[in-house]
Amino acid sequence: MKAHSLLFLLPLLAATSAQAQFGIKAGINGAILDGQNIEMETRYKTTFHAGVFARIPVLGPLSIQPEVLYSLQGSEFRSTLANYETKLHYLNVPVLARVKVGPVFAEAGPQFGVLLGAREDGTLRISAADGYGPVDRSADSNYKKTDFALAAGAGIEVGHLILGARYTAGLNDINDVRDLNGANDPRLKNRVIQGYIGIRFGDE
Repeated sequence: MKAHSLLFLLPLLAATSAQAQFGIKAGINGAILDGQNIEMETRYKTTFHAGVFARIPVLGPLSIQPEVLYSLQGSEFRSTLANYETKLHYLNVPVLARVKVGPVFAEAGPQFGVLLGAREDGTLRISAADGYGPVDRSADSNYKKTDFALAAGAGIEVGHLILGARYTAGLNDINDVRDLNGANDPRLKNRVIQGYIGIRFGDE
């Protein structure tokens, strides 16, 4: 980029940063892995998320809100041969368009996630003779390292206090275990219901 272009952008970036607001947030997750060709019952598991956000005014009630969140996701799996839960540790970056009218707001946008680690914990049937045995192991190689999702939610903001709810739906199959033909492989997608509380710093 040419020097005069940089000189033009610096005041714009400075003005945007000066107008941006920042905050922290945390809440609970209701997480499940849903999809196709899953030969076990999947159930929601209750976990949590926490992180920070910035809010950049655009025009009137419209703003852009990027966030950086740690989110514990996954699912419970149940069958006659297995009874365990999968814990997926994500660093998620949603970038949301946000519209606020009075104390009420709505938000929606894409989310990009990076898998930090995965574990399986529970019981599996070892054999007919040995019965069931405990399992507590890393499952990093079973899941893809990235996840793309759409997020949408709503809530209320009174003063500096924010109360909200959000739903995120994964778009890509995160299962990284493949059979030789791959035709009947499970297709797993993240589904997360979130409730959260946040604190915004600075004046509107």
